[in-house]
Amino acid sequence: MGILWTIIIGFVVGLIAKFIMPGSNEPKGFILTTILGIVGAFIATFLGQSVGWYQAGESAGFIGAIVGAVILLFLYGLVLGRQGRTS
Repeated sequence: MGILWTIIIGFVVGLIAKFIMPGSNEPKGFILTTILGIVGAFIATFLGQSVGWYQAGESAGFIGAIVGAVILLFLYGLVLGRQGRTS
């Protein structure tokens, strides 16, 4: 049941992040939105543990996951934007 909740929460976080930072070059589709939210949570957890906000074994919360997903969307836009300009 834990994996199902991870997928559901990842999808919701991905939707919220895409709503906060809309763009034409964002990943589209259910699977990519879910992956965006899940990876965003991992990014937020890693960054939070690096600066000391979270202890080892502690994960980022819902808001932290959204912030991580927004950071990921920003980086995705930078990388995709650079590829589009050089071609």
